[in-house]
Amino acid sequence: MSENKKIFASPKVRKFARELGANISAIEGSERKGRISEKDVKLFVSNELNKPLSNDQNLNIKKNKIEFNHSDFGEVEIKDISRVKKIAAPHLVNSWSTIPHVTHHDEADITEMEDFRSSLLDVVTGEKKKITPLAFIVKALVSNLKKFPSFNASIDDIENGKITFKKYFHIGIAVDTQHGLMVPKIRDVDNKNINEIGIELKILSEKCRNLKIDKKEFFGGSITITSLGGIGGSFFTPIINSPEVAILGIGKSIKKQVLTDTEFKVRTMLPLSLSYDHRIIDGAEAARFCNELKENLGKNFAYRLAI
Repeated sequence: MSENKKIFASPKVRKFARELGANISAIEGSERKGRISEKDVKLFVSNELNKPLSNDQNLNIKKNKIEFNHSDFGEVEIKDISRVKKIAAPHLVNSWSTIPHVTHHDEADITEMEDFRSSLLDVVTGEKKKITPLAFIVKALVSNLKKFPSFNASIDDIENGKITFKKYFHIGIAVDTQHGLMVPKIRDVDNKNINEIGIELKILSEKCRNLKIDKKEFFGGSITITSLGGIGGSFFTPIINSPEVAILGIGKSIKKQVLTDTEFKVRTMLPLSLSYDHRIIDGAEAARFCNELKENLGKNFAYRLAI
């Protein structure tokens, strides 16, 4: 672009370009009279990220030369990395290095949902049903995806400015196993109730831990959920499971004093960490997505989820 060429872009678009570290003078506008839109900025950033690295850039990502062996400083033990982690490693590096990650942190009030969940009884035995909170979160997330289709998308053809919007709802669940992390998919969640989702979660987890799951089950997802609720911790930065464009991290719920209207009450709060691809999802949309999810997990919605 010529240095003397006038740049046509609104203050909002200029700010957006600055936030992404894009040189707006290098961006070609697609609108009337060459006006630059947010879409043009996103496409420019994506193309820059997908450019092959130069030799100089490649030098920067090579392994650092180790001047001393670890054993020079004391006793060490060398073990083989598990096959699952070996397979996952390049995928994680690719996702982290090619997707511009942003993580939005929030908390959902799940007091009523937890009260409702603990009150569920088996109609035959009369005993309490043991349904994981994750089943409710999975179902609520599908409701979100229907309202925010950008989160149920992939941008495999970003070079040509194409986005694939998925019409199915297959939720990936990160399963912690002794072999490493695996992410099978629960298919067609929109057509399943809470009980069915809970049962399928158990079956898929067992298959992963016993290495008896088909490779195909790890592909074709809408969005992934990774939960630390059973272990501990609050907020973190989950890595997007490419070619998906978002991942929802769940922390351990905690009871805390929360100001409701004019008084403090003890509420059960669930930490949420939503990582998203900034090429097609902006911060405002992510905030609205989380607000909707909080509503979906909040008062009264749990009853509708269970039907």
